[in-house]
Amino acid sequence: MNENSKAESSQKFPTRPVAPLGVIAMRGCEEIGNKVNEYLLRWQVSSEGETETSEENLHSFYGSDRNGFLLEAECPRFGTGEAKGMLKGSVRGYDLFIICDVGAYQCTYKLYGKEVPMTPDEHYADLKRIIAAASGKAYRINVIMPMLYEARQHRRTARESLDCALMLQELVNMGVSNIITFDAHDPRVSNSIPLHGFESIMPTYQMLKAMCKTYDDLCFDSDHMMVVSPDEGALGRNIYYSSALGVDMGMFYKRRDYTRVVNGTNPIVAHEYLGASVEGKDIFVADDIIASGDSILDLAYNLKRRGARRVFAGATFAFFTKGAEIFDKAYEEGMIDHVFATNLTYTPPEILQRPWFTRAEMSKYMAYVIATLNHDQSLSYLLNPWHRIEKLLTRYRAAQQG
Repeated sequence: MNENSKAESSQKFPTRPVAPLGVIAMRGCEEIGNKVNEYLLRWQVSSEGETETSEENLHSFYGSDRNGFLLEAECPRFGTGEAKGMLKGSVRGYDLFIICDVGAYQCTYKLYGKEVPMTPDEHYADLKRIIAAASGKAYRINVIMPMLYEARQHRRTARESLDCALMLQELVNMGVSNIITFDAHDPRVSNSIPLHGFESIMPTYQMLKAMCKTYDDLCFDSDHMMVVSPDEGALGRNIYYSSALGVDMGMFYKRRDYTRVVNGTNPIVAHEYLGASVEGKDIFVADDIIASGDSILDLAYNLKRRGARRVFAGATFAFFTKGAEIFDKAYEEGMIDHVFATNLTYTPPEILQRPWFTRAEMSKYMAYVIATLNHDQSLSYLLNPWHRIEKLLTRYRAAQQG
């Protein structure tokens, strides 16, 4: 059996699960939780061996209601903002996967009669409440936190807290066995829990798949396309993109004003470009987060001034904290052509309707991760999508020629 066939066979889940599978979708994760449950049910094989119609075989036991793997949980709040975690059924003996989106700011609650949005702090507190409500009765607790809580506060540069490391240590001290995140700002934060499971999964394949579905005229070669890293911190992910696509890479570095702090960071004075000419080429810029969008748009204007043909931005998490109007203006002016982001965190409905925005679907990928861990199998195939990217590009080029 060659390497490709071994990789394909790893998706068939031939082994038995370590324990009955249960999935809890925290508040704000209902949509992706339901999609994950649908995939798990589609792959379901009953304990009696009756296979449902599916290409993959997932031999696992149903959730508590026999209708799926989703388990009910909630965190009701009092008028003062205090809360408690509640499980609606038993989790004893379950291999429990808790999905928590700390960026789900669409969730609100009543605080002294006022409707206020939930912050990452409150989502994280609710996660701990649900873990506490399990009371150590689950066989194993796994946390899927797509955007790692406080990931941007991952190292100490002054007298300041190390929030992300403290969070990881707190979770493992509460009994969490595995922590799964996507595109961690700095995966080295896992050094804070060296004896426990931590995986940072990249959405590279899904992002390229979304690009190929959106555009049918992309030329993945060095004459027509380049990958550009927005800064030195994003160099690793952009090197992977450029290697997988077989194109050249350039990068920007940020000159900052270290005498001031604005909105928690030193303001950027200018973006300086290093690399070959971008003139006449399509440019793909990949980053982990688009917050206000100021940085990515500054890069887009810079690249267009240098003669770039089209500019595509890809971000694992896109928040648009300043709204979409600045992107609308840049799109109308031809400065940026498209933004790709995953559905791993909340995206406002009005953003989804924009002609310049496409969402990369991650639900099936997350379901694969859950099923693979539940069967105690290796995640290697899921962590390295190189062969899937090769197949995607081969199909894409064949469709262009046909």
